Amino acid sequence: MELPKEYEHLNNFERIIVTGCAGFIGWKVSEMLLDFGKEVTGIDNLNDAYDVRLKEWRLNQLLPRDKFKFYKLDISQKETIFDFFNQINANSGDAIINLAARAGVRQSLENPWVYYETNAIGTLNLLECCKNHGIKKFVLASTSSLYGNHNKIPFSEDDDTNRPLSPYAASKKAAETLCFTYHHLYGLDITVFRYFTVYGPAGRPDMSIFRFIKWILEDQPLIIYGDGSQSRDFTYVDDIARGTILGLNSLGYEIINLGSDSPHSLIEIIKIIEELTGKKAVLKYEPFHKADVEKTWANINKSKKTLKWLPNTMINEGIRKTINWFFETYNLIKKLVEDN
Repeated sequence: MELPKEYEHLNNFERIIVTGCAGFIGWKVSEMLLDFGKEVTGIDNLNDAYDVRLKEWRLNQLLPRDKFKFYKLDISQKETIFDFFNQINANSGDAIINLAARAGVRQSLENPWVYYETNAIGTLNLLECCKNHGIKKFVLASTSSLYGNHNKIPFSEDDDTNRPLSPYAASKKAAETLCFTYHHLYGLDITVFRYFTVYGPAGRPDMSIFRFIKWILEDQPLIIYGDGSQSRDFTYVDDIARGTILGLNSLGYEIINLGSDSPHSLIEIIKIIEELTGKKAVLKYEPFHKADVEKTWANINKSKKTLKWLPNTMINEGIRKTINWFFETYNLIKKLVEDN
């Protein structure tokens, strides 16, 4: 197919390897790449960090596509990943978008080891594969959690990120620094994206908007950690996927925020869901978690200038689409195991 002008850089790649392809962002990025006619090799270990049935649902949307190949692999397993890249004859015509990650601030306090294994060691393994096979383009998913509570908002890419508040954020900081090292030593072209609170259809069930919708629809108490005034720069998944694909442009080494530049408090989000569902939430307050940040807000001047990227989905529209997906897939949603 003829690519839109802003995506003509995709013609530089014969194949794009997407890790975490059954994850929330990885699924949407893979879907968009396939829509552009690209060959996508998807990697995912389908772990049980949250109910695997949701990952299987996403994967099942991709498996029928002609140019999609799936491999169940764990990027933290060095020899397995090295053998795989040899098997597929990885080469300079490939690019890697590394979206495989252990995500979640609070959960990282329970088992910090697995966060480092996937987010840091997994990234290191993939960077080594780039070096060994002549793959020049690498995209890394990072997080706005790196900005912590000590920076002024909105957060800019050159803010201090040396005070992470959770093992999750710390593991992503480690991955970012590895990326710079491999850019410096081996000339890899690397784009690092700091995502801001991604939401949308088939989102992660531990994220606030997913939980709030599910709890309201099922007449369950809606749990808020803190007083609900904490705010997030909620960003719709399609916008995130568009920006991620634009990151395959040749940029050298860049860290770029992807956010909506329009933060909303949790109380605001709950009111929007109430209006769109016609149901009233029953609120249950719990203490604010010490690993959480109070506010996130992305300065997106760099994404505008470097990628010509802007989010185009307003919060009401994005939540409406997410609620519609809940109704369309409710037989799946009601079976999902709740993990607080």
